Amino acid sequence: MTAATPKGERRRQALVEAASGLFAEGGFDAIRHRAVAERAGLPLASTTYYFDSLDELITAAVEFHGRSELASFRRRLSSNQERLSDDALVEFVLDLLVGEDATDVEAVLLRYERLVATGRRPYLRPLMRELSTELRVLVTDVFARSGREVDSDRVEELIALVDGSVVNSFIELKSDPRGVAGRMLRSALSRHA
Repeated sequence: MTAATPKGERRRQALVEAASGLFAEGGFDAIRHRAVAERAGLPLASTTYYFDSLDELITAAVEFHGRSELASFRRRLSSNQERLSDDALVEFVLDLLVGEDATDVEAVLLRYERLVATGRRPYLRPLMRELSTELRVLVTDVFARSGREVDSDRVEELIALVDGSVVNSFIELKSDPRGVAGRMLRSALSRHA
């Protein structure tokens, strides 16, 4: 990777942001040297100049995407100093895990396809472990803001419940995966109130 000058840093960052946008819209297959360079408005050769491999570019894009998303949710949580109601808690957790657009089933499907596809890319495992840890801390913080203390095992259980509900809704061809996950999460929380 070469980006020792301010101009180089700006170009590299433009490539990362372009790749992140492509990743969010089309998953891993959308990140190609030409597509990234075009979106960033840079010459094709810039992708290989600033990144040693496509895997390195993909890693940078996934990290930028994941950290941006987490930072946005942290800001959202810190901007609301009030105690979260049970409904607000469920909606916040669903936004974090499933996505904020409750009506866009394709976006939810793409989100889960991206998550599953990371398992086929061993070079992403260390990053995904970091992001996963940060996500779990944030979920724990969301529960604390609602007055519910949850330990790491319970967080794992609730994330698995939401993720399983979403995947099951796709298998069963249900048109509202977020709604299905929300009902399951509300039910689980009411049993452990």
